[in-house]
Amino acid sequence: MLRLLSIAFLISLMAGAPAAPAQSATPPAQTAHPARPTPPTRDPHTPGYVTAKELPDGTIPPASVDGNFIIGPTHTPAPEMSVQPGVPQGTVSEFVMQSTDSKLYPGIAREPGTFGTPDPNDPAKLIVTTSHPAPYTRRVEVYVPKQYVPGTAAPFIVGTDGPDHALFTALDNLIAEHKVPVMIAISVSNGSGDAQGSERGLEYDTMSGRYAEFVEKEVLPLVEAKYHVKLTSDPDGRATMGGSSGGSCALIMAWYHPEWYHRVLTYSGTYVNQQWPYNPQTPHGAWEFHEHLIPNSPVKPLRLWMEVGDRDLFNPNVMRDNMHDWVVANERMAQMLAARGYHYQFVFARNAGHVDHAVRQQTLPEALEYLWQGYPIAAAKQ
Repeated sequence: MLRLLSIAFLISLMAGAPAAPAQSATPPAQTAHPARPTPPTRDPHTPGYVTAKELPDGTIPPASVDGNFIIGPTHTPAPEMSVQPGVPQGTVSEFVMQSTDSKLYPGIAREPGTFGTPDPNDPAKLIVTTSHPAPYTRRVEVYVPKQYVPGTAAPFIVGTDGPDHALFTALDNLIAEHKVPVMIAISVSNGSGDAQGSERGLEYDTMSGRYAEFVEKEVLPLVEAKYHVKLTSDPDGRATMGGSSGGSCALIMAWYHPEWYHRVLTYSGTYVNQQWPYNPQTPHGAWEFHEHLIPNSPVKPLRLWMEVGDRDLFNPNVMRDNMHDWVVANERMAQMLAARGYHYQFVFARNAGHVDHAVRQQTLPEALEYLWQGYPIAAAKQ
């Protein structure tokens, strides 16, 4: 019991909430993570889904237009996703971060083969008793374009679940084509695991500013010091991106710290009820974005590009809380963003699964070009 109390106290501190007592004297038995059911293929013209423009197969939306679009079923890679002859190549470097060096994420892990049990009084709450302190290491890869002028303040994009060499290749080509600014890219690996009770879940699914603060205070200073670059402090020159929980994390970073980030790119964003530990201020995790936060908050200076696949995830856990359908979550996001007047582009991809590789190969260059609309291309902001 003392061990459980100490774990609960540690996790509550990392989540920014007061320590909570153990759930019961005899915790519920943990269950093995159930196999994910095969997702149904969703029709983008389903009643309640956003009205979207269906594009001819093999085409993608223009990078200058807001709104909702349907693409597929064919997903041919964009030419910018391959190394092109004569295009300047940026340098890619890597360093490793240790959990022992982090003040914000000392590290947790969920025991292998376990998941959690729904609270019998509230299926939207998951009880996890097998999470405990644990060390981790993470890789950080940094892309610096050939065109970067040392000493200038560069715009940049932070990506989750790094390394991301496809992003670096796309940036080589897009920068050479003058479709995006000369920018640095920073791909940060997660601290391991997935979902509730894991380090990755704690980092990416927690509805707070903590992960953005980790990047700001513990990652970016290392990038600047190790590679002798200067990163802009202008939030209009800072972007985040990711897929799945890394995608919802990208929006969480900008939502809680819009003074740092204005641009967000997500594939199959986990805008569902995945947060753990439970937080009564956002009881439904990232589902709160479209349920309460976006509709009930002043409009933030954010620009978003989002994608979801027609075979994206559907209720892949034991909670059965009606808040674990990735397609519905992203459709609701598009509805709320439109209602509140945000600049966003939403792509519904036919013949596509979760963070679909073929869709990413087809759309990432256009997504990046859309993301950086309005930012000066010729020169970095100082």
